[in-house]
Amino acid sequence: MPRSALPALLTLLVLGLGWEAACRFIPIREFVLPAPSAIWAQTYSVWPNVMHHTLATLGTVALGFAASVAISLPLAMLIAASPAISAAIYPLLVVTQAIPKVALAPILVVALGANELPRVIVTFLVAFFPLVVGTVAGLLATPAELIELGRACRASKWQELTRIRLPFAIPFVFGGLKVAAALAVVGAVVAEFVGADAGLGYLIQTSMAFFKTPLAFGAVLILALMGIVLFQLVTLAERLLFPWSSGADQAPPGI
Repeated sequence: MPRSALPALLTLLVLGLGWEAACRFIPIREFVLPAPSAIWAQTYSVWPNVMHHTLATLGTVALGFAASVAISLPLAMLIAASPAISAAIYPLLVVTQAIPKVALAPILVVALGANELPRVIVTFLVAFFPLVVGTVAGLLATPAELIELGRACRASKWQELTRIRLPFAIPFVFGGLKVAAALAVVGAVVAEFVGADAGLGYLIQTSMAFFKTPLAFGAVLILALMGIVLFQLVTLAERLLFPWSSGADQAPPGI
C-alpha cells in the first residue's frame, strides 16, 4: 500500500469509529442513521443478492463508460480540427448537459423500453461531456511553435493532429477519463432510480421502501467504492501506458 494513501485511510478509520460511537451512545434510531456495524451485518446477511445488484450496476457503468470513450475522443478530435465543426457541435453538447438526466431518463424508458439500453444512454450522457471538453482543451493547448514546425515540415492535418496535438493532450484526456469514470457510476444509479429491476440504485429504493436503511447505506458505500476503484484503474492505466504524463506542461519523449 502506498504511503500517500495512509492519511486518507486513517481519516476514514477515525470517521468510522466516531460514527460507530455516536450511534451507540446517542439514541439514534437505526432507520434514521445506522451504525457501521449494523450496515455491515445487514449487507453481509444478503451478500449474494447484493453481489447480483452490484454486478448489474457495474455492467451498466462499463457499457456507458466505454460508449463515452468511443464517441468522445473522435468527436473531440473533430472539434479541435475544424472551427466550423466546433461552432456547430459545441452548443449541442452544452444543451445535452443542460437537460437534467433525471428528467430525461423516464422519457428514454418510455421510448426505448425498460431494458438496459436507456440506462446505458443515461450513463453515457452523464460521463461523456467532461471527456470531450478535456480532450479538446488538450488538443488546443499544444505549443504554437510545434504546430508551426509541423507545418514547415509539410505535415498534413491528420499528421498534425495525431503526431503533435494528440500526444500533448494525453494528460488532459486522462484527466477527463478520471472524471468520466466517477460520473459513470452516478449516471448508472440515476438511470436505475427511474427504471430498473436490478442494480444498486434499485436496491437502495427497495431497501428504503421497507425501512432497511442499513442495507441502503451498504449499497451507497459499495457505489462509492466502485467509483474509487474505477478512478484508480484509469490512473494506473495512465502510469503504465504513458509514464511521462504527469502534467499538462510536459512533452512526451521524442518530441
